[in-house]
Amino acid sequence: MRYLLDTSVYCQPLRGKPVQSALRHWRDAGDGACCIAAVTLGEVEFGLRLEDLAVRWKKYRALLENRLEILETTQDVWREFACRKSRQQHLGQPVSDLDLLIASTAAFHHLTVATLNTADFSRIEGVAWEDWSK
Repeated sequence: MRYLLDTSVYCQPLRGKPVQSALRHWRDAGDGACCIAAVTLGEVEFGLRLEDLAVRWKKYRALLENRLEILETTQDVWREFACRKSRQQHLGQPVSDLDLLIASTAAFHHLTVATLNTADFSRIEGVAWEDWSK
């Protein structure tokens, strides 16, 4: 694997108007080079449960469910998270816990985060990331 898809990229197939560049990057990389963090699964399924629309669940099951490997949030990932969260606090640049957990998962597994959320991921030191909006 090479890429950990951030939630902003992973959910694109569910969008009414997906960011085509993100879909193109994903297609070019191939599913075998991509995975998601367990937190991304939680974020997507939370959104689906909040909407509670059968048609969206059907689309999710057809397009995304079980498509990519899911990296668990292990004790080592949580330790990585703790170090990164304290560093962001010391820098005075806090990042949302869920984004920081995605970044920590990527860093622990030596993966590049594929994201549309450059504002947050660009502020996290030592995490490789790519902007898939271009």
